[in-house]
Amino acid sequence: MNCQVHSNHLSGALPDSMFNISTQLTELTLADNKIFGSIPSGIQNLVGLTVLDMRYNFLTGTIPIGIGKLYNARKLYFEENELSGQIPSSLGNISQLLKLRLSENNLSGSIPSTLGNCTNLQFIFLDHNKFSSSLPRQLFSFPSLIELYIGNNSFTDSLPLEVGNLKTLSVLSVSNNKLSGEIPISLGKCLSLENLWLDGNFFQESIPPTFSTLRGLRSLDLSRNNLSGEIPKYLEKLALESLNLSFNNFEGELPKHGVFGNASQVSVLGNNKLCGGIPELNLPQCSSQASKKRRKSLASKVKISVVVVVLCLMLVSCIFAALYWVRKSRRKPVDVPSAEDPFVTMSYAELFKATDGFSSTNLVGTGSFGTVYKGALDRDGTMLAVKVFNVQQQGALRSFMAECEALKNIRHRNLVKILTCCVSIDFKGNDFKALVYEYMPNESLDKWLHRDGDDQLGRNLKFTQMLNIAIDVASALDYLHNHCQKPIIHRDLKPSNILLDDDMIAHVGDFGLAKFLPEVAQTSSIGIKGSIGYIAPEYAMGSKASTQGDVYSYGIFLLEMITGKGPTDGMFMDNLSLHHFAKLALPKRVMEIVEPQLFIEDTKVTQGNGNHINTRNRMHECLILMVRIGVLCSSESPRERMCMKDVALEMHAIKNQYLGVRIHRDIQVRSEMLDGGLSYLSHY
Repeated sequence: MNCQVHSNHLSGALPDSMFNISTQLTELTLADNKIFGSIPSGIQNLVGLTVLDMRYNFLTGTIPIGIGKLYNARKLYFEENELSGQIPSSLGNISQLLKLRLSENNLSGSIPSTLGNCTNLQFIFLDHNKFSSSLPRQLFSFPSLIELYIGNNSFTDSLPLEVGNLKTLSVLSVSNNKLSGEIPISLGKCLSLENLWLDGNFFQESIPPTFSTLRGLRSLDLSRNNLSGEIPKYLEKLALESLNLSFNNFEGELPKHGVFGNASQVSVLGNNKLCGGIPELNLPQCSSQASKKRRKSLASKVKISVVVVVLCLMLVSCIFAALYWVRKSRRKPVDVPSAEDPFVTMSYAELFKATDGFSSTNLVGTGSFGTVYKGALDRDGTMLAVKVFNVQQQGALRSFMAECEALKNIRHRNLVKILTCCVSIDFKGNDFKALVYEYMPNESLDKWLHRDGDDQLGRNLKFTQMLNIAIDVASALDYLHNHCQKPIIHRDLKPSNILLDDDMIAHVGDFGLAKFLPEVAQTSSIGIKGSIGYIAPEYAMGSKASTQGDVYSYGIFLLEMITGKGPTDGMFMDNLSLHHFAKLALPKRVMEIVEPQLFIEDTKVTQGNGNHINTRNRMHECLILMVRIGVLCSSESPRERMCMKDVALEMHAIKNQYLGVRIHRDIQVRSEMLDGGLSYLSHY
């Protein structure tokens, strides 16, 4: 049972009696209101709570000791209130706690060591309070911690070496405290770190050499400390997007490459002993004495190695020649698709958080090269579909690159929209690649056509919905084949790759096998790629991929929607296939093979376009025409198939006929006017 009354402008104090409601309450959300006063002690009665959200109010007083009786709580949110006092030690009794948000209050004292009992914690937000004393080592004992915010407090002493235990940590913010001593070298063990903010403290000595292991680091802020020494060259090699080293005591020559090559991404103000760097940073040139020293050292090294260089020159030339030809034979890496805000900075940690750790409860489907999860962004609740590629599987990387290349420049209302991609490393240091799409609430068409295990959705498409989906898919393929700068062949069209949004509009997805037509023309044989039952028969004989292969898949998909039977149904054996099954029913026995659910007519069509009988007759006529299109598109010979431009035109005409819209000629007459169109069906 849930109680959600957030963002309702509620005001006043919370009565203790309201917490005598059912112990079956699992979620209580009072966020973003105008509630004031203290948190009633009766909160401890709600022992069934898994989520307690009271942030963005005006609550005062202390956090009740009884909060520790909420043993089932997973999320406790009290941020942006006016709470004071200490965190009660009883909080450590909530061993299943995942997220703790206490930011922007007036909490003080020390962090209780009992918090270390909450071993499942993944997110801790304690920033912008009045905490003091040293940091307890228990705070760095959580094996699954992803984000830790303790900035803008008054913590003292050093940052404990135990921080290196946080193997899954993505964000560490200790900004604006009173921490001192050296930056612990153990931070180099936090291989998942993406954002590290140590600014506004009293850290001393140099930047640890172990930072060179932080391959996923994007943002590093060490400003306003007492750090000294030279700036390490290895920082050039990290994939940093933001680096702030301002107001320290660094000296020597500033590197020029990597993040140092972009003045908008690096700041070194207040380091008076620095020199060199790119001109935009306005640093003085390094002294000639230092330059002579470097030249002398370089000359010495050259003299020592010159003999070796001469002897190895021919060998090196051969190696480079070999590498050139190897690289030339490989596909060039593709640029990731340009993303639209606010998704441009999406990281592995954000995707991990959005999908609850890629939980099986958020699993949407599994494909040949990866798994798809649904998720919600923590920042605004935006729903996403995240396709995670199994990079260890042969062909997965090629599929990822093909999908990026195909989707980065195409836009159509009936194609799945890609939001961004993520190329990073996971919390175990492994390569991670994923594509992020708009989430389609009605999931795949396959789930509407066929029952799958415990899925009780089953088929319940009306005729008009089926007709609209057929038009949507035809429009998408027509766009890919005829309206892109380079024609694109999908090569894996099937119901599971057709996704439905809130309005049941179809979107074609999964471009992992897609090919640009010029690429195909340069290939002698593509091989058999696609899904059994939907693959054009000529592919099995070594023919090149073509747009006619997609037309064949469309024909099979269309017949599957009409009959409710997939191409691999158990009834299709020996010489009987879905194509022949439909062909044999033309024209008089078509209604015998149509899925009965389609006869549930749209009442708007019935009421607005004549009586029930006329609507039924129009439906019968349209189904015959659709079966004919499906049969023609799935012909064994590519020459006998229609092109997608004509298919799209005919499907629109069929819809007009069903809705009773007047057209100049009957659709069958129009079909015979098309080159390679439905005139072939007159033989059936």
